Formats: sequence, C-alpha cells, structure tokens
Amino acid sequence: MVTKKEVLNKEVVQIDLEKVKSIRELLKSFEKSSIQSRNLGKCLQVYEDCLKDPDRPLIFVGLAGPLMAGGLRKVVRDMIEYNLVDCLVATGGNLYQDFALGLGVKFYIGTPYADDVLLRELYINRIYDTYVDEAAFDTTDKTICAIADKLPKRAYSSSEFLRILGKRLKDENSILYTAAKHGIPVICPALNDSSIGIALTMHYYWNKDHIVIDAILDNYEITQMVMKTKKTAVVYISGGYPKNFIQQATVTLESLEIIPRGQTKGHDYAIQLTADAPHWGGLSGCTLEEAQSWGKVARKANKATTYIDSTIGLPLLVGAILQGKAYKKRKRV
Repeated sequence: MVTKKEVLNKEVVQIDLEKVKSIRELLKSFEKSSIQSRNLGKCLQVYEDCLKDPDRPLIFVGLAGPLMAGGLRKVVRDMIEYNLVDCLVATGGNLYQDFALGLGVKFYIGTPYADDVLLRELYINRIYDTYVDEAAFDTTDKTICAIADKLPKRAYSSSEFLRILGKRLKDENSILYTAAKHGIPVICPALNDSSIGIALTMHYYWNKDHIVIDAILDNYEITQMVMKTKKTAVVYISGGYPKNFIQQATVTLESLEIIPRGQTKGHDYAIQLTADAPHWGGLSGCTLEEAQSWGKVARKANKATTYIDSTIGLPLLVGAILQGKAYKKRKRV
C-alpha cells in the first residue's frame, strides 16, 4: 500500500518574480507550480523533448481561433522561420487575414461593447474587441479572385493554392510568405469556409473555366507525410477542424490498408492549448487521452494539455522555446 510520504513527495515551488529575468525562466518556474501554469510548463517540456529527439519527428501545428486579430501573426511566422513546425494546418480565416495584412490591411483596437448596428452602417467588422475595415477585405477578396483568374484551370490542393498566395506577398512577417520561402506546406481543409472561399466563389461565378480546390488532395498529402516519417508530433492551438484533420491522418493509413486495422500507433508527441472543456463532447475540448482511444495519439505519447486563452499561452510557449534555442540543431525536412 502506498504511504503518505510517497504521495507527498513533490513540493509546490512558489514563483519568485524577483528571480525571473526572461519568458523562459518564467515558464521553467511554472513547471514546479500548479494548475494551468504547471500544464503550460509541461507543454514547454514536451515541445523541447520533440525538438531534441534524434529521430526528428515531423511536427504538425493546428491553428484555430482569431490569432491574427489577436496580434499573434508574427508569433506563428516565427514558429515557421525557426523550424518549430513542418506542416501548418490552419483555418481559412487565419490564413485570409494573414494575406490581408500582407496587402496592408490593418486591425484596430475596439471594444466588445460596441454598437454593432452602427458598425455595420460604417462598414466596420468586429472580432470581439478588434475592428477591421470591411472595404479593405473587399479589396483583398478581389485580389485573391484575380490571382485565381490567371491560374491554369485545374484542380489544386489547398496547400498548393496557399503557396501561390504566399509567393505573391513581399511581407517577411507573413505566415504564408515565410512558409512558401521555406517550403513548409500550409493546409486548410475547409478553405471554402473563409473569405478565401468567398473570393474563389467570385472566381467560380464569373469564369466558365475555373480552378477547383480539391480537399481530398489535402487528405492524401498529409497522409503521405505521416506514412513517410518515423515519428510525428502535433501542436493544437485552439482546436477546431485543423485539430481533427491532423488527428485523423494517422488512422487514414488503416482505411487505406497501408497499416492493419488497430495497428496505427498515433502521434508520438502531442501538445494542446485550448479554452474549451471536454465535457461538452466537442472536438476542440477533446482530451489527448480520448484521442488515444481512436489511435490518433500513441499509447505512450509524450503529451501535455493546458486550458488557456491561446492569445496568452502561445506567445509564452513560443517565446520560451526561442529563448532556449533547442531548435538550433534541428534540420529542416
């Protein structure tokens, strides 16, 4: 039988801000604290273990939530620039807004208590406490439509089309630009569910001969990535459909009969930053343990979850990793 002394063997260490001199030192101090700060410290441990793994796991990052409006564009861009991600799966809204910012569109500080009827009359869109000029988005839509108009009329995966958009930008702070520069695939499995989808609908409506975004090509591409690597890692930011798209890539190998039923090992490393709770049954709050029941996360995966607003958690996590420089010895694929 376990003894009291065996249970009470690790003391919580109080955070001493007089000794903390960097983001990294703060998150390292979190490791011996409690509640969600300890979980965020654990996320740092898991991410750095992955970066140092000699088997060089392929890292998939799933991105959801209003991160561009939240000011995290360069944080995500730096994850690509400093080799913290090998494949980005993101919502169309984030990628559209990244492209719009690359064209010079601005976000403005607003309030969640605005008169939204008045904002509509002024042609201003609200994203919680942030404003953007709808007229600027109209111009962005037309720009994307014009790019599609000039492409050879065939099927494209979302990653291929998004790479084309990235190459049209000259903004070094852009996610799409930086991904295109380094050859990092960016996938949006529901590109139609965004303003990029609106722009492509314009292209479709006005052109008898038009391009097609083949979403099943996205499935094929990510499955090939999983199949050709020894280990995989996943980092889920805010959940959403990018999370499930990455999750199911491992079990797709079973459906294709590449791996026998029940033999999919799942992702080897898993990190999750989410503000959603698991008890509602939704995917965004689904635990990594639940994913193990599906074979989407490995039985002995190195994993961690923190329940936190991603606009707070992600800059802290990435900042600590960049200051620790564990990425320095990691080669690109």
